[in-house]
Amino acid sequence: MAQTPVIIDTDPGIDDFMMLLVALIHEKLDVQLITTAPGNLEQNQTYENALKMVSYLGKEIEVARGLNKPIFKSLETAPDFHGETGTGNVVFPKSNFPGSIRTAISAMYDVISKSDVPITIVTSGPLTNVGLLLSTHPELKSNIKRISMMGGAVMGGNVIPTAEFNIYADPDAAELVFRSGVPVIMSGLDATRQAFLTEPELENIRAINSDLSDKVYRMLKFYQEASMGSPFNVTYFEDVVRLHDVCAAAYIIDPSLFSGNFYYVTVERNSPLTAGTTFVDYLDTLGRQPNAYVLHDVDRERLVDLFIDSIRSYELA
Repeated sequence: MAQTPVIIDTDPGIDDFMMLLVALIHEKLDVQLITTAPGNLEQNQTYENALKMVSYLGKEIEVARGLNKPIFKSLETAPDFHGETGTGNVVFPKSNFPGSIRTAISAMYDVISKSDVPITIVTSGPLTNVGLLLSTHPELKSNIKRISMMGGAVMGGNVIPTAEFNIYADPDAAELVFRSGVPVIMSGLDATRQAFLTEPELENIRAINSDLSDKVYRMLKFYQEASMGSPFNVTYFEDVVRLHDVCAAAYIIDPSLFSGNFYYVTVERNSPLTAGTTFVDYLDTLGRQPNAYVLHDVDRERLVDLFIDSIRSYELA
């Protein structure tokens, strides 16, 4: 089976852990590098979490530390949703895997420039590292196949009424990505809010009865309960838990799980009320060339099967 070579840029984070689990286990992806961004938590913690996940799953993949803050704005984190360590009430063993001596930008540059085939970048956090890479090394763009990102929204945000957290956290970096010319797949809230697990499906995960399934179950229950305190809970968090970040990796594994359309997308960066909003021109009011494939629907049952099968297949390996 042909594998897709990928770089993952992430800020783990409970739902980022779920994305990493799928990406590191699934046979269709060849994860060549993981880089960490500040977002759900500060950089020290997201870097440590990525190292722990790689070590726990027994993988040997370089993990490189990214920038400590967004390009221009102040760092805002979300420990209320993920816990102080980013893993809820679950404790992972200390990593026995050394981190990279290279920075995220240096490591990404090396992997992309030396690859014989174009690299896919999968992101599940603020786009700080990727935006800076594209702006400082535009010569790499021809060897980047696409960027599959969890971020943005067409209708309705989750941190302010119009903006999704990953884009809101570093809107300047997000705009650099959208205007880079590299193909972008945007897994925004419109699609990822449909990517949920029900209570019976959570129980199916627990019934696998492995150390991994137990950790996944407890992290997701923490995330679910924390999300119930959100002002968006009435509409979006009733008795389910979202797998937002999994969508970015799942699209690369199986695009048929999703449907979407090509649109021109830009990011509001100046308004104090709407900074971080992804303006998705679905009415073509600006007459601009589309620069992103924006997902709007997901085959939820098949996505859940992919996620749970990843947990089972790890235990059988």
